[in-house]
Amino acid sequence: MKSAKMSQPVTEQKKWVYSFGREVCEGDSSKKNLLGGKGANLAEMSNIGLPVPPGFVMSTEVCTYFYQNGSAYPGDIEAQVAAGLKQLEKETGMVFGDAAHPLLLSVRSGARVSMPGMMDTILNIGLNDDTVKGLAASGDERFAYDCYRRLIQMYSDVVLGVDHDDFEDILDTHKRRNHLRQDTEITAAGLKEIVELFKAVVQKETGKPFPQSASEQLWGAVGAVFKSWMTPRAVTYRRINSIPEEWGTAVCVQAVVFGNMGDDCGTGVAFTRNPSTGSGEFYGEYLINAQGEDVVAGIRTPQPLDDMKTAMPEVYQQLNDIRLQLEKHYKDMQDIEFTIQNKKLYMLQTRSGKRTAAAALKIAVDMVDEGLITKEQAIKRIQPEALDQLLHPTIDAKAAKTVLTKGLPASPGAATGKVVFDADVAEARAKDGDKVILCRTETSPEDIHGMHAAQGILTSRGGMTSHAAVVARGMGKPCVSGAGDVVIDNKARSMTIKGHVLKENDIVTIDGSTGEVLLGEVKMLQPALTGDFETLMKWADATRRLKIRTNAETVLDAETARKFGAEGIGLCRTEHMFFDPTRILHVRQMILAETSEDRKAALAHIEPHQRQDFINLFKIMKGLPVTIRLLDPPLHEFLPHEDAEINGLAKSLSVTVDKVHQRITRLHETNPMLGLRGSRLGIVYPEIYEMQVRAIFEAALAVKKETGETVTPEIMVPLIATKAEMDILKAMIDKVAESTGFTGYLTGTMIELPRAALAAGSIAESAEFFSFGTNDLTQTTFGISRDDAGSFLPAYQSAGILPNDPFASIDVDGVGELVKTAAERGRKTRAGLKLGICGEHGGDPASIRFFEAIGLDYVSCSPYRVPIARLAAAQAALKE
Repeated sequence: MKSAKMSQPVTEQKKWVYSFGREVCEGDSSKKNLLGGKGANLAEMSNIGLPVPPGFVMSTEVCTYFYQNGSAYPGDIEAQVAAGLKQLEKETGMVFGDAAHPLLLSVRSGARVSMPGMMDTILNIGLNDDTVKGLAASGDERFAYDCYRRLIQMYSDVVLGVDHDDFEDILDTHKRRNHLRQDTEITAAGLKEIVELFKAVVQKETGKPFPQSASEQLWGAVGAVFKSWMTPRAVTYRRINSIPEEWGTAVCVQAVVFGNMGDDCGTGVAFTRNPSTGSGEFYGEYLINAQGEDVVAGIRTPQPLDDMKTAMPEVYQQLNDIRLQLEKHYKDMQDIEFTIQNKKLYMLQTRSGKRTAAAALKIAVDMVDEGLITKEQAIKRIQPEALDQLLHPTIDAKAAKTVLTKGLPASPGAATGKVVFDADVAEARAKDGDKVILCRTETSPEDIHGMHAAQGILTSRGGMTSHAAVVARGMGKPCVSGAGDVVIDNKARSMTIKGHVLKENDIVTIDGSTGEVLLGEVKMLQPALTGDFETLMKWADATRRLKIRTNAETVLDAETARKFGAEGIGLCRTEHMFFDPTRILHVRQMILAETSEDRKAALAHIEPHQRQDFINLFKIMKGLPVTIRLLDPPLHEFLPHEDAEINGLAKSLSVTVDKVHQRITRLHETNPMLGLRGSRLGIVYPEIYEMQVRAIFEAALAVKKETGETVTPEIMVPLIATKAEMDILKAMIDKVAESTGFTGYLTGTMIELPRAALAAGSIAESAEFFSFGTNDLTQTTFGISRDDAGSFLPAYQSAGILPNDPFASIDVDGVGELVKTAAERGRKTRAGLKLGICGEHGGDPASIRFFEAIGLDYVSCSPYRVPIARLAAAQAALKE
């Protein structure tokens, strides 16, 4: 074990290694945190009698030890691994490292949650110049040397750091010289020659021969798998999917079964239901005469699983029976890997299958109907963020389109973007605001960041279960894979499709539901949410306690939110209405006014527009609550800054250019976020708020008169810091209400300053509701500008200073504590105080769990986040 560093033995024996197999099984599915998902499920399948090659698992605790001790192993692990090998040898009748009857091993990662393709795997550990002859004697020479060249290629790439392409070049050159198309056509003699060439590459690149010690190979592979937990691709995947670094990975060591011994052998990946649609058919692919990596890496395009019914009917029937058994046992759709050796089936993995949002909904609803799970289990099973996949456009069937080619429909949905051929470029361009389609011959785990940044993914190789397909489905990205007509030239940054050349930045559209690749931008349709979505949402609505409102001030946003199930408006930002071209001139006239009378004259032109805005919203909401925030931003935001615009404004208002410049100069603030804005505007220029409040009340009266619908507007005063501010502005609001004859409204405030949160008890004497503006509350609590945080927040997250972006998910310990304190103090003063939140956190599932726990009444979010919030609120209620 030359490559393994061992610490001093510990005095008390701790178990690090767990065996599984027919005779001994030391784990089950309940030990996922210790054995990882793969190891726990291999043990579970062994326990229920499925054909699983025996093996053992080095637990996640070994990974933790490995990183805490400078890549060293526990001192007593060597003996435990030796015992695990002895048990393996006993069950298989073969000996690890033996020249005559060699036992070969696979070494694979196994985190507690699935991270497909993110970490490393090595097959055929134990082969060398001697054992390959013993393997050949028990099978055939071609098969043995095919296994050996695979080991050298994988091991050298993963463990020794030799470029994978160096080996691919040798393979491609051999096939080209011998007029061969497939790897399977290479003869035994050809493979022997390739093995020697591979070994020469290793010697040249590392200065050492390829390891001939089986033990050295094993520990080299184990170390590489543990180290792959911290590769950039794995770190990126964990960040995207909120997987804690401290979980670590287990390592599964398993006897190899061979899918590449001949035409009665094969390997495949399958899903117990369709992962794209959720329908009940057995869905998958397999390759004859291949090993598992050939399928998942997308190196060869596989055959559909249905073909196995004819090619190997008995094996197919056994596999189908196991599929049904696994679904009944795990009560979820499973993603399985299998190998067939001489027509004998072996199960290599089962795990809950990645699926699209549409498939997740259908599977959950169907499984409730089938009696496999409860409604509550169905609600908890759907990732709220995954619903986002259902809220995006699809190709309009009536649209004119030019189909360049058709590949496999690997992940549904449609996307349009500029063609890019490199993951780094995709990420950089996306940061600049471009929408891109990442086009690759085949994706690899190193492309994860580019796939995340792209609108969609197109590959020329690979099947429905390739890396690109699985990862895209998990991310909710449209993907077309296996588009064989696409020839990509990375150096020229172009691709050719049936003679049509597309260069970087050319526009394409992909349809992941049909597999079509389309030229240019194509018209798309908005999604319709019915069927399984509506069923699950009804279950969620019956379960949740939190109400879900939306942030909206336009007719389109309000109608969209109602369609998605919003129960009112939690934030209407009136300043957005001021930018309308029909009123911006009068807004600027109001700002340039020198006297209150002049301001009122300008506001008189704006008021009818404001009134109609509110009438429109009240009609759409049909009696549901509507929270209207009075003008919040600094006035200078409404003024032009370019000379041409300033000149035009001066001319239209019949004032001098100097006067406009003087007003802009007077309104300039060093830190406008903390300047003359919010309630301070209403106190310094009360006529602005008086106009807005009057428009609200008159709109409510008009709707009541026209429709008979009672409207209860909630008037929200922004940026309150003191009780005195609230008292002054509430008195003004009450006075306007009296003048219009309107009753039945609420007056409240947006809590967005730490002082307001701490003074909530006194503020609640005047305020009838609090709405937490967590965007600004986060800025003022941290002393961070959200607009400038991008320059350092990623570094803070990487360094572990902040676990998440606090503007995306609530900072529970700081901002969250202020929200909780304000809620408690406010309700101590006013028992019936209504509490809500209207920042971006209103659509974040993790934040919603916190808001449920502290007893808020509602969350408000953007229209397209409403379904996500509805489901997250139900899950939060079930958790509580």
